[in-house]
Amino acid sequence: MSEGTRIIVDRLFAAVQAKDVSAAMACFAEDGVCIDPHYPTPRMVGKAAIAEGLRWVFGTMEQLGFTPVNYFEAEDGQSAAIEMATSHRLPGGRQLEFSQTFVIETRDGLVTRLQSYPPYGPGGIDGLVLGLVRLQRRLVRRGAAAR
Repeated sequence: MSEGTRIIVDRLFAAVQAKDVSAAMACFAEDGVCIDPHYPTPRMVGKAAIAEGLRWVFGTMEQLGFTPVNYFEAEDGQSAAIEMATSHRLPGGRQLEFSQTFVIETRDGLVTRLQSYPPYGPGGIDGLVLGLVRLQRRLVRRGAAAR
């Protein structure tokens, strides 16, 4: 395991938890990309766009929390996957708790890509179709069990 990538990951998530845009941006390459479906702009390219996304989330959440559950690093030491237990608090005290996985790529000690993979399915028409298929399967199983 490359200690450097783990240090970058830890420094980045500590900055996000502290709501420190400058410290978080110091972890990204100029051409860095952040992909996260929780943001108004899910694909942010470049430091200015990523900083804008972070300012939005920092203004939206009262508190951000990330606890690493598993950390896997590629043999080249330049990329990693981190399973996180996420615990955020909205203004007013409502807790949001879910797991998510992040894939991170680095170059020269800076993040070039950070992508979030949440544990839920697609939205839009794809989500609607998937939901209908799942409902149909549940109804078929219930019908078979009732016989």
